[in-house]
Amino acid sequence: MRLFTGIDLPEHVLNVFERLLVSLRPTAHLKWSPVYNLHLTTRFIGEWREERLEELKGALAKVPRRPAIAVDFRGLGWFPNQRRPRVFWAGVEAGPEFAALAHDIDKVLDPLGLPPEDREFSPHLTLARIKQPVPLEKLQQAIAKLESVEFAAFQADRFYLYRSQPGAAGSIYTKLAEFPFA
Repeated sequence: MRLFTGIDLPEHVLNVFERLLVSLRPTAHLKWSPVYNLHLTTRFIGEWREERLEELKGALAKVPRRPAIAVDFRGLGWFPNQRRPRVFWAGVEAGPEFAALAHDIDKVLDPLGLPPEDREFSPHLTLARIKQPVPLEKLQQAIAKLESVEFAAFQADRFYLYRSQPGAAGSIYTKLAEFPFA
């Protein structure tokens, strides 16, 4: 099974991004993220054998407790860059506490044979994926006309272990375990 850890978004944040996506979707033929799938990934795990699932949950339960993390969504951008985009995202500002959570998750997973990522943790909200080059001028014009790129904020107080299963309309994410911060 294909797994990752992440933070769920509260209803008020999902509503903000639903309105944004409704306004931007018609401007470019991208693989837009369904609103019900929006989340903040803290660690991609990848393929994991089901018979080792309890071992994985046990390791994640060892992530140190912490206060809630303030998360602000600001700005829009592209990975790796605007000239050759593969991902269209909303920016996440969460201070060093969010990176510390990702680091702590890496630390408890390392003994299971899941070494930390090579690249620096870069929290973001994936709004769309770009599989092949498409015209983006109308999307860029729509972004330029937005009244604000300060979208929403919330307090993250838990993370989840998710299973990702491919489906006809995109991946289906199922929560397998919950890990409260405090």
